[in-house]
Amino acid sequence: MLLTRDEMTYDFAGAKLDPAADRELLEWMFNQFLYGEITGIQVGHWLYDAPDLEAAKFLARQALEEMQHVDNFLRIMAMTGCKPKPAHAAVRFLTTGMMGGSWAEHVALEMAQGEGFVLQAFYAVIDTLDHKPSVDILRRAVKQEERHVEFGEQQTAKAIEHKGWLRRRLLGLALVSMWGVRRIAKYMEKRLPKDHVVLKHLPAFLEHANRCGELRLRRIGVLERPLAELSTGKRALLVAEAYGGKLLGGLAQEEAVDRYLSDRRACHGLPPVAGAIGRGRGGGGAAGSPMTGRRPSAQVSCSGLSDSSDVPNTVVARS
Repeated sequence: MLLTRDEMTYDFAGAKLDPAADRELLEWMFNQFLYGEITGIQVGHWLYDAPDLEAAKFLARQALEEMQHVDNFLRIMAMTGCKPKPAHAAVRFLTTGMMGGSWAEHVALEMAQGEGFVLQAFYAVIDTLDHKPSVDILRRAVKQEERHVEFGEQQTAKAIEHKGWLRRRLLGLALVSMWGVRRIAKYMEKRLPKDHVVLKHLPAFLEHANRCGELRLRRIGVLERPLAELSTGKRALLVAEAYGGKLLGGLAQEEAVDRYLSDRRACHGLPPVAGAIGRGRGGGGAAGSPMTGRRPSAQVSCSGLSDSSDVPNTVVARS
């Protein structure tokens, strides 16, 4: 990749997320990841536009890996007692509303930039989540994500060679995706408790993610100078020229994503997971539900898909 792990890593100063005390927050976070991985279905679409056989073979492999990541997050959610729920509107926009209209847009916005942002989020969870089984799964997944990002970087550089108009278009679209990340940062800053050891870092982490996105654009060659040197008017013009009617795009893909997420057979098809964390007080797996008296299941249910997608505004205090 054009950015190293060290460059992409944000320093959380050793702060950790507790899988029991922070379950509500983790549930929200994992649902954003789950939605993003489901949108890997778009890889099939781009097989038709792959510029050569090697690129097509890469996409075929990637499609399988994206579906593996869906299973990975369902397993992590099962182990931590989390349930599938809707993704935040900004995440849905970044993953479906920003679906590319050409091969160049796909490899630049969805693979280099989009998966680059996801990769940074994976790194952050690996560094902060105090749950080894989940972290081990993510450590394996990041190796695949790194390959996806590298492929996107290389293909973008090939696509823009000697095409100044395409660099300009991709930059305008990238500015929109970076705006989406800032929207998420502002939303989380308002909703999350500012005294939590990890959550207090999230706005700064998302800003760091945008800085890394800018650095990636410069190293690919899409951006020729720092964004700070572009006036507000210049940025607005780039967005207006590049974005056009894209707000109407991505609807068909979003319908497919929702259909997959509501597939009860897929969500119930996972075997029980050893070491699953129960939802009772203190995270004990033996505690039954206060409403039904039943023991919590290690399987994931899709019945929560009609619930609110708000970020939790409270976090259970650690004992």
